[in-house]
Amino acid sequence: MTILEGVLLLFGGLAAGFINTLAGGGSAITIPILTEIVGISVANGTNRIAILLANASALTRFQRGGVIPWGRVGVLLAPTLVGAALGAWTATQMSGDTLRRVFAFVLVLVAASVLFRPSRWVEGHERVMREPWRSLLFFAIGFYGGSVQAGVGFMLLGGLVIGSGMDLVSGNAAKVVLILAYTPVALLLFASASQVDLQVGLVLSIGQMTGAWIAAQLAVLKGAAWIRWVLVVAAVVAAIRMFLT
Repeated sequence: MTILEGVLLLFGGLAAGFINTLAGGGSAITIPILTEIVGISVANGTNRIAILLANASALTRFQRGGVIPWGRVGVLLAPTLVGAALGAWTATQMSGDTLRRVFAFVLVLVAASVLFRPSRWVEGHERVMREPWRSLLFFAIGFYGGSVQAGVGFMLLGGLVIGSGMDLVSGNAAKVVLILAYTPVALLLFASASQVDLQVGLVLSIGQMTGAWIAAQLAVLKGAAWIRWVLVVAAVVAAIRMFLT
């Protein structure tokens, strides 16, 4: 890893942490940068290091605030973990070209979800999805998160609020718990397939955790609506680049 690559990782991680905190979808920034440094297959695994550390930091803040619905999120852990493990294993078997196209498609979906204001479908819902449909939903979301990750925050939040009846605050806290629970499983599977670069991942983590801290301070003053346009541009540009390369 060169000095220039380290700088790109720090600033890319900072931007991703900032966007993840305010809107979500920061992998739209980190995956293209990681791809240039370590390749698409290793990028997918290496990205999980920063995700793990950032969500661990968020978990401590949510726990301190007493907003984590442990009882309600606990029943969702098993299907999400099983789905994530299967998804991560599937990703380790995919070729670089296939994975690149999957990422490009996902980034377009992330941009579309931001354009159409995802807050409209995560404002809360009185109905709770019944079993086994709820477990199947979180198995599918876990599979997606384990294999691709980019944009999974929107899916989890939608499932937690609409499918499990949580409000937006407890839904965000539960989202952090689920991502933190399945990320070590996915990370171990990617590492066992030699698709993780520890040094690169730790440098990215420094930037991402810093960006998240800055965003938390600014969110109180300015809100998050304006950052969505930044995410749209980043996701579309990254998707076009992946489709063409």
